[in-house]
Order: sequence, then C-alpha cells, then structure tokens
Amino acid sequence: MGSSASTSPAFATAFLAHSGPSGVLSFADFMALALYHPQLGYYQQDRARVGYAPGTDFYTASSSGAVFGEMVAAACTALLGGEARAREHVFVEIGAEPGGGVLAGVAHPFAAARTVRVGEVAQLTGPCVVFSNELFDAQPLRRFVRRGETWRELGVQLRGEQLHEIELAEVNTPWLPAEAGEGYVFDAPRAAAELAAVLAAQPWSGVFVAFDYGKSFAELASAAPAGTARAYFQHTQSNDLLARAGEQDLTGHVCWDWLQAALDAAGCTTSQVESQESFFIHHAGAFLAQAMAAEANRMSPRKLALLQLLHPSHLGQKFQVLHARRQ
Repeated sequence: MGSSASTSPAFATAFLAHSGPSGVLSFADFMALALYHPQLGYYQQDRARVGYAPGTDFYTASSSGAVFGEMVAAACTALLGGEARAREHVFVEIGAEPGGGVLAGVAHPFAAARTVRVGEVAQLTGPCVVFSNELFDAQPLRRFVRRGETWRELGVQLRGEQLHEIELAEVNTPWLPAEAGEGYVFDAPRAAAELAAVLAAQPWSGVFVAFDYGKSFAELASAAPAGTARAYFQHTQSNDLLARAGEQDLTGHVCWDWLQAALDAAGCTTSQVESQESFFIHHAGAFLAQAMAAEANRMSPRKLALLQLLHPSHLGQKFQVLHARRQ
C-alpha cells in the first residue's frame, strides 16, 4: 500500500502513546484515535463540522434546516402509531452535533427530546425513539487487502513524522468474504455493527431509526474493490486517509446486513432498509402532501429543501434509512 502523510507533533505523540515502541496501529485503532482522541480527535473538537459555512467539512440532511426535523418527527410518529403513542416516547438522538439536534426548534408530539453527542455513551430505557443521522458511518473501520488466498489486515505505522499504511498479519474470520481478487480492499464496518448491538440490547421499547449510507455485504464484498473509506476536508473528498490526522473526517459505508442482524438478535422486529426518498414517502406522506401544497406556487427555500431531501439525484437515493420496532 505504502501511502504516507506528515502528521503534527501532538498527534505523533498520541499515536506512539497508543502504539508503543513498534509505532504500529491497526487502521481501526488509528481511525479511532484520529476521530475520538479526547483532545486531538476530529469529533471531540468544539467546532462546526456540518453545513455550508467556511471551515465546515461536509453537509448532511440536517443541513437542509428545520424541514428535515419536521419530516423525521412525522415519520417517527407514524411508525409509533400516531400522536397519542408518540406522546409516551422520548426522542433520543445519538450522535448529535454540539448545540444542535434534529428536533431543535421543531414542534413535535414526543414526551421529550434529548441528544447524545457522538462518542458519548447512550443510556436508553423505557419508551424511546432511538434516532441517528450519520452515526454509524463515523465508527472505525477495519481494513483488509486480499493477497493470494488470504486476507491481510491493514495498519498504520509512524516513521519519524510520516504515517504509512502497511500490511499486517494474515486474518481469517467468518465475516470476511470467501473470495476476492488479488489486491481487493474490504473495509469492514465492524464497530458500527457492535454499536448497533449495544444500543439494541438496552432496556427500551419503541422504534429505531438510523439515517446513513451503506451497502449490503454482497456489494461491499464484490462491488467496491478499492474499499469505501474516504476522508472529507472542507467539502472535498479524498482517498488520502492518513493526511491531517485529527483535522479531517474519516468515514466509510456501513453494512446494512450486519446492522439488521444486530437489531434482530436483540429482539427488534420488522427491520427494513429503505432509501431516504422511499422512507419519507411511505411514513411521512401526509406531511409531505401538506408541505408541498403550501409551497406549490413558489420556489421557496423550504421547497428547495424538500426537493433536496427527496430527489433521487440529491439525497433521496444517496442515503438510506434502517428502521425497526422493539416491543
């Protein structure tokens, strides 16, 4: 692999503190350090990351303003069976940005709304809506490369001030693809599946709704030969995963099969993955009809936001939604 990038003295010190004298971490451990180190981690820094303002790095559905929260509230209310049931549930958003939350400034029927920042531990009890928007793609990835008939895990080594991607030992686990071409890179979102299992195992009831982007296991195993990991810095996508450690976002596609399996194993039912467009049309149809009728004769910012969230060429097909019930 051999790619290299310079790093800051502070991050190099933190890297060596975790790696020890070898100066080697698995890519997953490097990604966890770059994103979640208490002082240097990308998601631990108190700054704006999401939106269109200068200095931000990416945008999400929440960048469309309050209309996204209104649509989420309408869909979750429908999934619960109406407003009477919604009033019995607390809306818990996991992975919210500082000072935000999808329901901030949005009228809703839920008993309460609370947020848990990305990287914090969520405590879930009683009737809940367990909601997240791009939480699971922010979990560390394990990276593997196919060599002959085996898989080798990828790691990161610090040499001086340079970070290098290297190949580590051969690995044989039941969840790696049985076959792949020479040099195929498989980015395994195992931490995302483990997080889903932790959330699903807690003593809550209600609905689970996760907005994210991902692929099936079959797609990850055969249709992404270079892997899905990528970096974002100031709205520019890059394959240089080792650059600007702690200053750029690192992300990759989730595996919907693994997330569904984690929910099913914890007793969730009716788990389903839909495109964002399909999810809102199926579960927030009445809200959408009313909202579009109100904006029918003008091209307002609200109408533009609705189109951006639903249109297949924008966010409607780029993002998917996993939802399930928990009795």
